[in-house]
Order: sequence, then C-alpha cells, then structure tokens
Amino acid sequence: MAQKCAIGLISALAASASLAQSKVASADGPFNLSGFSTSANPQQQPPSQTQKPPSTAAEESSAPPRARNDNPRTSSGGFDPEALERGAKALKEINNSSYAKKVFESIKQQEETKQTEFATKAQEFKAMQAQAETERHKVIYDEQKKLAQHQAQTKSQMARYEDDLARKRMQACNSQNNFSTLAENEFHRARNQELVKMQEDSAIRQEQARRATEEQIQAQRRQTEREKAEIERETIRVKAIAEAEGRAHEARLAEDVNRRMLVDRANAEREKWVAAINTTFDHIGGGLRAILTDQNKLVVAVGGVTALAAGIYTTREGARVIWSYVDRILGQPSLIRESSRGKYPWSGSLSRVMSTLRGKEPASKSGQGFGDVILHPPLQRRIEHLANATANTKLHQAPFRNVLFYGPPGTGKTMAARELARKSGLDYALMTGGDVAPLGSQAVTKIHQLFDWGKKSKRGLLLFIDEADAFLCERNKTYMSEAQRSALNALLFRTGDQSKDIVLALATNRPGDLDSAVADRVDEVLEFPLPGEEERFKLLNLYLEKYIAEAGPKKPSLFDRLFKKEQQKIEIKGVTEELLKEAAAKTEGFSGREIAKLMASVQAAVYGSEDCVLDSVLFREVVEYKVAEHQQRRKLAGTDSK
Repeated sequence: MAQKCAIGLISALAASASLAQSKVASADGPFNLSGFSTSANPQQQPPSQTQKPPSTAAEESSAPPRARNDNPRTSSGGFDPEALERGAKALKEINNSSYAKKVFESIKQQEETKQTEFATKAQEFKAMQAQAETERHKVIYDEQKKLAQHQAQTKSQMARYEDDLARKRMQACNSQNNFSTLAENEFHRARNQELVKMQEDSAIRQEQARRATEEQIQAQRRQTEREKAEIERETIRVKAIAEAEGRAHEARLAEDVNRRMLVDRANAEREKWVAAINTTFDHIGGGLRAILTDQNKLVVAVGGVTALAAGIYTTREGARVIWSYVDRILGQPSLIRESSRGKYPWSGSLSRVMSTLRGKEPASKSGQGFGDVILHPPLQRRIEHLANATANTKLHQAPFRNVLFYGPPGTGKTMAARELARKSGLDYALMTGGDVAPLGSQAVTKIHQLFDWGKKSKRGLLLFIDEADAFLCERNKTYMSEAQRSALNALLFRTGDQSKDIVLALATNRPGDLDSAVADRVDEVLEFPLPGEEERFKLLNLYLEKYIAEAGPKKPSLFDRLFKKEQQKIEIKGVTEELLKEAAAKTEGFSGREIAKLMASVQAAVYGSEDCVLDSVLFREVVEYKVAEHQQRRKLAGTDSK
C-alpha cells in the first residue's frame, strides 16, 4: 500500500514539474523542444474566446491577457493543487508505514533515473549547440568567400576600366578634334563610377546582413544557456529537498532509538548503584551491631583507633624533627636573602644545568662587561681588575681579599657585588645587617651557621652584607645591645684570619660608623659616587630600552585571552639622543635607582595615555616633575646645597 502511494506521489510531482517547466520554456525562449514546451492549438479554442463583441475589443486589447480556467479547482495561473494534496496525504501514510526507508530508496532511484535523463538531454542539447556553432562558422566562411570574390571581381573591372581609359586617352591624343569620342568616354566613366558605387553598397549590405545573422545566433545561444541553467537549478532544488526530507526522517528515527537506549542504560545504572549502596550500609550496620554487642570486639576497635592516631601523630612529629635537622645541616641559613647556590646543595646545580640548557648566560660571562651596571670608567676598571684578581686567587688557592663598598644609596653597590661574584666565578650570598638584631641571642648561632654553610661551597663564596653599619657599628655605642655585641664578636672571630673560602664584601652609606676592628678586616675600599652626566645618559638609554622599547605584550595565557583585553606595545616618537642628553643634564644629583624610577614613571605615564605613545612632550613633562620632586626631597632631608 505504501509503495503504491509513493508511486502516485512521484507521478503527481513529476506531472507538476513537467507542467511548470513546459510553461517556463514556452514563455522564455523561441525553441520548442519535446518534453520541455507545449503549445496550444488556436483552432481548438471555443467560440467564446475567438469571437468577441466590438464594444469590448478595445478594452481587452489594452488589458493584460488572462489565462483560461476550465477546471474550477485550478487557480488562474493553471496550477491544480489536487496533485499536491494527494502527495501530502501519501507522505503522511509513508511516515506512518514501516516501509518508509524502502519507499525513500525507491524515490531516490527514480530521482537518479530522472537525473540520468536530464544529463542525456543536456548532452543532446550540447550536440545541437555544437552543430549550430558549426553552421554559423560555415555561414560566416561562405559570406567571407563571397565578399572576397566580389572584391576580386571589382578589382578586375577597375583594372579593365583603367586600361580602357588609358587606351582611349591615347586615341584622344591622336585625334584631338574628335569631340564625340571624348563625350562617349565621359559617359562610360560616369557609368563605371555608378557601377562601382552600386557594388560597394551591395558589399555593405552583405556585411550588415552577416552581422545581424551572427547577433541572432549569439542571442539564441544565450537564451539556450539561460534555459539550461534554469533546468539545472530546478533539478538541484528538487534533489536537495528530497535528500533533506530523507535525512530528517532518518535522524528522527535514530534519535528515538538512542533516547530509549539511554533511558534503559540510566535505569540499569541507577538500580545497580542503589543495590550496591544498600549492600554496603547493610554490611556496615551489621559490623557496628556486632562490635557494640560484643565487649571484646569493642575494646579491640577502640584500641586500634587509638594506636592508629598515636602512630600518625608520632610519624608527623618525627618527620618534622628529622626535616628540621636536615634543613639545619644541609639547608640555606635563614639570614641569606638571595644566593646563587639555592636552598639545598642539589638545587643550585639543577638551576645552573637548566640555565645552560636554555642557553641563558649572564652578560658578564658573555664578554659584555658588567651587564646593567654602569659606573664611572675608573671605578669600573678597578672592579674588573678586582674580579680578575679574585679569579686568579681562587685558581692558585691563595687567601681572598675582603672589600668595602661605600657611597650614596642607589649607586649600584649590590649589583656590582653580584656581577663581581659572577665574573670571578664565585657563588654569592646576600644578607642585610638589619636582619641580625631581631635574632637576639640566636644571632651568634646564625652567624656561625652562615660561615659554616659558606665553607661548603666548592666554587668559593662572596658574602655580601648590605647595610653593614646596622650591626657592625662601634661597640662602645650606648644603644648597642649585648646580643649585637656578641654577633659582632662572632663575625670578627670568623674573619680574623685570611680565608680561602669566603670573600667578605660590605656595603654601607656611612663608613665612619663601622667598628675599627671591622675596618681592619677590609683589604680594598671602593667608593661609589653619584653617576656623572655621561653615566646618566647611558642609564637613560639602558632603562629606555628596558622599560619602554622592550615592554610589550608577552605571550598570553588562555585566561588572558578569554578575560583580559589585548596589551598594546608602546610606540616611541621624537625621543632622540639630544632629548636624552638634555634629560641627563637636568637630572644632576640623581642616583642610578632614581633614574630607573624616572623611566618607570615614564612607562606609567605612557600606559595612562589613550594611544600608548611616548613623545617628546610627555617625556619632558615627566622629567620636569621628577626633577622637582628630587629637589623637594633634598630640601626635606636638609641636604640641599645653596
């Protein structure tokens, strides 16, 4: 039954499509192809359409033509919806039938058969088009051949005419008195001119006729191509509709099956877990009832839990004691703020191996001087000489020399000590004098622990004590506590002899406050003055490159890409060397740290602007208010020189 309904639906759709295509073909083009166009016989029209009253003839000639509607169920355009109604009814029956898939396969096969027929007709149309093109070329060739023959004939007649004229002129020269001969020659010449003009007009008309024929052929070919494209579009549309309907039906069937399978699986899983939970609680309840009812089992259970808790507590406290002992023996002392060795012996080696694998090498080892440290040339040469001397001292196993760095804050003492250790091949450790006083009675132990840890370095250690005057001041000061005196005595005891393991580097802003015994331990004294104009210019260039030119968007993480806006790169306009030299001249009295803060303020001002552009106006503005701020700070500190 479903197959019969499908066949009826297909027949109805084919009839409707054929009727629509025949109307389109008969309305659009001059060709009358079988299967694509139909024509009505004017002789079969009823008398009511052929004979019209004279009063309505003028009105009907001006009004648009109307299509005849003999069937009351059809529309005015001649379309019968009965076939579509039968098709819709058949589709409903197919959807409710169990043979839907076979029906759609049958429809698909019939559609493929129609596509094959359309392809065959298209090939026939192409053959007809090729034949028409051949006929057109043949007509053009014949016209060109006739034109060439006509031109040759015209040239031959002109040659004969010129020959006759020449011969007649010869005769006229011989008999000048013969007036009648000249008149006859004039007549013939006028006649020949008229003949030539007629021949030229004929050639022009033939060329016009050839062009008109070619244009007509081109118009017919374009019309044929339009009809072919319309047929192909209609075929593709019908095929797409059929495929979409088939896929939608299959998807609905698959969705119902999957839904039923998921529901069954979820019910089975739920029943399994409910059964497992019930079984587990039954076992737990049975065990608790057995323990509570039996006194021996209850005592054993309480004792086991108590023993387990005691074991966990003992293990935790023992591990904590053991780890504190290991940390005291192998770990880094608590006074160390920064070190190249790492917290444990293996951590420093691991970090050096990782830095080597990454290809990162300090600037001091790559032959670039002291990296970011810019000093006065004499001071830099002296530090380089001291670094080479320290490296050679270590090579020859000679005692190291202790050094003292003093000068205003922010002049690069800490950075110079770090670069000195790197350039001489030593490990370095950094501590501050302010960390000793809060230790109280533990300060002596921490000092000894620090020197014991430093002797374990195989490469040698440069111990840098920043703000050394905080606990290495004169021992006769009244405010100095007993613990500080003991810590100072411990350091003096450990540095009493020349060491082959530790280089002691002290940094202070007030060298006069140091204890005389501490000054006696110092072998080299280096002063770090404020940078001059040339050094300030180099520092401005350095921090301009570091904070402005190289500052930009780093590789964003997934979180940054999702929730943060894209970072902008700073654009530099008009900041030349002359502008930097001008800023270097204005920043007299600035330390290296203040110049770094100045460029950081420039960076903040650029980020605060809308277009993220650094120009000369903004740079000058930041320099001016930083210079004014520096002068105000000097006035508040009472160090302004007037």
